[in-house]
This record gives sequence, structure tokens and C-alpha cells, in this order.
Amino acid sequence: MNEPKLISHGRPIDYLRLSITDKCNLRCRYCMPEEGIDRRAHTKLMRAEEMRRIVGVFVEAGIRKLRITGGEPLVSKMLLPLLDSLKSLPLTDIALTTNGQLLPQMADKLLAAGVKRLNISLDTLDQQRFAWISRGGELQKTLDGIDAAFAAGFNPVKVNTVVVRGFNDDEVVNLALLAKNKPVSVRFIELMPVGEFNIWSEENFVSTDEIKTKLACLGQLQPTEVINGNGPAEVFCLEGFCGTIGFINAISGHFCRRCNRLRLTSDGKIFPCLHSDCSFDLLTALRQGATDAELLEVIEQAVECKPPEHSFGKQLRGMNTIGG
Repeated sequence: MNEPKLISHGRPIDYLRLSITDKCNLRCRYCMPEEGIDRRAHTKLMRAEEMRRIVGVFVEAGIRKLRITGGEPLVSKMLLPLLDSLKSLPLTDIALTTNGQLLPQMADKLLAAGVKRLNISLDTLDQQRFAWISRGGELQKTLDGIDAAFAAGFNPVKVNTVVVRGFNDDEVVNLALLAKNKPVSVRFIELMPVGEFNIWSEENFVSTDEIKTKLACLGQLQPTEVINGNGPAEVFCLEGFCGTIGFINAISGHFCRRCNRLRLTSDGKIFPCLHSDCSFDLLTALRQGATDAELLEVIEQAVECKPPEHSFGKQLRGMNTIGG
């Protein structure tokens, strides 16, 4: 495997988040409007073979890890063909983020296709709250998806929870208990003002320190080594727990100095940061006949524009298009 060639502010860039669709089987309030959505024409979205070629160029540049996102990637018909085409690339890790609703039908296929890790988004264990935030979704389907991931052989399974005051901050203990009897890695994420449809305000923010205080009733959090992945989470274990508890403190922890990722949207645009207000168009360059070397130049331009730290409030695309 080539050594990373992409460097930003001293940080090797070796991780790509690839959004393969802006479609989803839920309609979460922070991600999409209640009615209507600015769907991009099919012809303006990357085809599976175009994604494969572009990912290949990223790999030549030193990208080692790939995370597939959406929208909801499991609703995309090209997910499995894409995964099959990626097997020839020397990626060390392929992960996928999902709402879990379709995992009972898909978990076995994903593992066979080369996906090594799953992150499942779950913000509440209350069906009424789940139905409200997702506009009609069924909590049990996501819980069944977690079980299906374990049954397929994924271990650990990560559960991502954005903690929001007034919505689910009273559930952090119950959510942490998901890691009591199963090797679940529950990760609590600080609320970030991201996306066109952001519905929360500063008053809804809950810091990692406050979340840790709420969890003190479960015992002493002990730092532990992160086995899979090198993301921004601080990971802890609790005595008597099979799984772990993690914290992603984007606001209070300022983890940008460790950021090693780029984002590629389903319409072929590179975003140097989740909060970037600028992008670089790889798909147009590819369709205009760009060579791999010329595509690499576009990637390098994006890396040069990767900021030293985030700038909240600038990202005006919906979360369903930038991959969360």
C-alpha cells in the first residue's frame, strides 16, 4: 500500500467518506424537509463504475479507509455491485453508516461483500420520540437491525447518538446500557449546527462533560484502546460491560487537529470538511475525459483547501447529501 500522499496542516489524509445516494427510507427532521426535496437528476449522480474509478484514484493517493454513507446507503441498488468492484482495491477498511432499518435483510450480504464495520444511528429508545424525529419510523426495526448485525458476525457494532437537550438527554443512561450485555460501542456525539435543515439551537447543546456526569451512576469510566478505526471518539469501558462507551466532542474537544478525512458526495463533489462551503467537482472532470492524474490534481486542490479547524454554520446542503 502506498504511503499517504495527501497532507493537510500536517495531517495525513487517508480516510474517504463516500455518499452513494441522497435517498433515505426515513425522513428525519434534522436531515430533510417535511415535504419535497431538491433531488438531483439521475444523470448528475455518479454511477457505480464512476465511483469505482474515483475511489481508485483516491487509493492511489494513499486513501486506506472508506466509509460508505448516504442518505441511507442500504436503499441504493448499486451498493452491492459497488462493494464487489472495490474488492480489487487495497483498502484496509470498508465501513458503512446506516439507520439500521434494512439490516435484517442486508447484514449477511454486507459482511460477505467486504464491509468490516457498521455504524448505526440511533438517537432514542422511545418509540414516540423515534417516530417524531424520523417522521413515522419504527424504533423496533433499528433495534432488530442491531441484532441482525451481530447475528451476521459484525463485532463490535457501533451505535451513534447525538445528544440533544430537551429531546434525548434524559436517555443517555438507557442508551449506554445497550453496551451492558452485548459488545456494542455506544458513542455519544455533541450536537453540531450542520446542514440546511438543522432544527436545534445552542440551547439544545449538551457537552461531553455533562454526558459523562449523567453516566457516573453506571460506574467509573476507564479509558481503553480503540481497536477498530481511528476516528475522533474517546473510548471508555465500564466494569461489567461487554461493550464500550465513546464520546465525540466536536464542540468542546476541538478534534480537528486529528481529522484525516475527505467527503465525496453522490454527485461527485469533494468537500474538504463536513462544514465546508466550498467543493471540488470530480464528476464533471471525469465525464469531460480527465485522466487519473488530472483527477488527482482536483483531489489535491481539495486537500489544500481543507481548513485547520471547522467553521460551523457554513454547510448549506442537507445532511442527506453530505453523508453525516
